[in-house]
Amino acid sequence: MVGKIIERGIRALQREGVEIDREAWMKEAEAAERAGSVATCQAIIHNTIGVGVEEEDRKRTWVADAEECKKRGSIETARAIYAHALTVFLTKKSIWVKAAQLERSHGTRESLDALLRKAVTYRPQAEVLWLMGAKEKWLAGDVPAARAILQEAYAAIPNSEEIWLAAFKLEFENHEPERARMLLAKARERGGTERVWMKSAIVERELGNLEEERKLLNDGLKQFPSFYKLWLMLGQLEERLAETAKQQDQLEKQHAHKMEAKKVYDSGLKSCPNSVPLWLSLANLEEEVSGLSKARAVLTMARKKNPQNPELWLAAVRAELKHGHKKEADILMAKALQECPNSGILWASSIEMAPRPQRKIKSTDALKKCDHDPHVIAAVGRLFWVDRKVDKARNWLNRAVTLAPDIGDFWALCYKFELQHGTEENQKDVLKRCVAAEPKHGEKWQAISKAVENSHQPTESILKKVVIALGKEEKAAEDSKH
Repeated sequence: MVGKIIERGIRALQREGVEIDREAWMKEAEAAERAGSVATCQAIIHNTIGVGVEEEDRKRTWVADAEECKKRGSIETARAIYAHALTVFLTKKSIWVKAAQLERSHGTRESLDALLRKAVTYRPQAEVLWLMGAKEKWLAGDVPAARAILQEAYAAIPNSEEIWLAAFKLEFENHEPERARMLLAKARERGGTERVWMKSAIVERELGNLEEERKLLNDGLKQFPSFYKLWLMLGQLEERLAETAKQQDQLEKQHAHKMEAKKVYDSGLKSCPNSVPLWLSLANLEEEVSGLSKARAVLTMARKKNPQNPELWLAAVRAELKHGHKKEADILMAKALQECPNSGILWASSIEMAPRPQRKIKSTDALKKCDHDPHVIAAVGRLFWVDRKVDKARNWLNRAVTLAPDIGDFWALCYKFELQHGTEENQKDVLKRCVAAEPKHGEKWQAISKAVENSHQPTESILKKVVIALGKEEKAAEDSKH
């Protein structure tokens, strides 16, 4: 009866000329939710949420209302707003996605599953809704159900590369390499894009099929010469072979593979002169093979082709530091900051390079130039950590992971800090938040997560490996000082 009572009540008030204040009624709905009267809350929203809202503003207004309620913790009210919005906008993908995100963070697996099932009935062409459904099943440990959802999805959207790649990932991550290969082969037959070729090469790399990997990369490059990642992978393949030859004391073979890698990077840069990772790989290789002056030449050329690029400047600074040329590194850093005055990675590095008494001034300058940059904030956090100002360090490191949850290096710093200064509860909290954030980027994070031996490793074990790497780096820095 609740729905009818509220509906009649609102109608009676309107008949008497009482103005229905939407905002006030929304507060009433939230109050009803807090009192545990969910049906009342839903009925109030259903009958008052559209009052006084222009037709063209409804979608935007309702989504904003629901998000505000979500922020205030009024989950049932937000749910009711989305439920009402979806009766009006049945085929609006963005509202289904928002409603699903609400269920994912505040509902049950069942409520989310039911919502997504309904969503794909009305929007069968929306890849994101199918993918969310499959991912939730996978996270719940039900791989066959995830597989079934993806099969339904590519029946609904037969040419969706996203769906093909999600199906591949499901098989690959669940140790079904043959199924994964079959899916990719089909995707390539259907004229898959560069991403399909890249994933295909990754599978062969993991299975140790060198020749097949090389063939796929070469075939992929014939079709997509301007996709730098294929060049990068081909060069890395040669560098891996050089490393194997080195371990077997086959020095000629090692040199031949390095020369081959250099050739690959050179060819890649003809097609992709703006690919910073290719320039950096070539510079590193040149430094190994021919020494610092050749690497300098490569990095100078790279900066000419790609002006105002902080990563290239940073690589040049680090090359000088690696060889003990502190003065040259400082000169380069000053030039770099002139050219890229708002680069967080450069400012963070300049704070670390500064002599201890000057670091405070450097960090003040950095914060003036880019006060919300997570790299600078993490660098300042490290300063407090070194000075044993534990609470301040924790605050700043937490700010860094909040600003850039996708950068794994900051999570590793945070976790390392808590291992040193925090309680077991603090450590578990950082670990839990890091796993939820699923970081994919970060210089040190990617170096470890993308290594062949670490594929399929969960976030937690990558985090711990990065922490160990940070520890080794610090120890090496200390030793070099002494």
